Amino acid sequence: MDSQLSIDATVQLNNGLGMPRLGLGVWQMSEGVETEQSVLWALEAGYRLIDTAKIYGNEAGVGNAVRKSGIARKEIFVTTKLWPTDFFRVRAAFQKSLDKLGLAYIDLYLIHWPIPLVKSRLWKDFEKIYAEGLVRAIGVSNYSVEQLEALASTADIPPAVNQVLFHPFSYKKKLLDYCKSKNIVLEAYSPLARGKKFGDPVIAGIARKYAKTPAQIMIRWSLHHGLIPIPKSSSKERIIENGAVFDFQIEDNDMKLLDNLS
Repeated sequence: MDSQLSIDATVQLNNGLGMPRLGLGVWQMSEGVETEQSVLWALEAGYRLIDTAKIYGNEAGVGNAVRKSGIARKEIFVTTKLWPTDFFRVRAAFQKSLDKLGLAYIDLYLIHWPIPLVKSRLWKDFEKIYAEGLVRAIGVSNYSVEQLEALASTADIPPAVNQVLFHPFSYKKKLLDYCKSKNIVLEAYSPLARGKKFGDPVIAGIARKYAKTPAQIMIRWSLHHGLIPIPKSSSKERIIENGAVFDFQIEDNDMKLLDNLS
């Protein structure tokens, strides 16, 4: 466990790029005011990672907020993703996302879902975009150990990140261990289990012990495991609360209790 963690801490990806340890996910946020305002609140609270996707339909709102924030572009890490319908026109889809975001480059571009039939050619398209310098890192989402191994067999550039569903009730230890062994950063979406487990007695009890909210316990658990959690919220109070997780550590025995929830 790293006591030096802070909201502006980064992890070094396998290509040397620094990626923030905590981000805001904008899944299910409406384009326009909701997305823009949520991203602005997050940036004001110290977040520097924003995660969107073509299918979310709110890339323009993310880009607008990045520009309106007044924060230097190089300090903000923007992720978007390729949707399966675009697997045979990767370059055009990437350009469309870039145009919607209104940015000169994207920090991380992910394959949103694995499709076995096109995996090798698809990743070659990602490698070409990376070689052009329009994206600073490339990765995948929702990949299993087996799918990562299949990708590795044909890849010249290994994925830097694998973004998956990950929280105490969906603790994928085998996948986490594999990614660590291959220097692939595991990123956790829905790290709060969409708020459905806040009343769980183990979560609630540990939250009381540390005088934290259930959400803060679940986010801190992800951080202790070396993950990058990207909790989603469009509430200013919740965004601030979710970012206030760097002033405590969960003891080993409590981590084991949380690990056993799945």
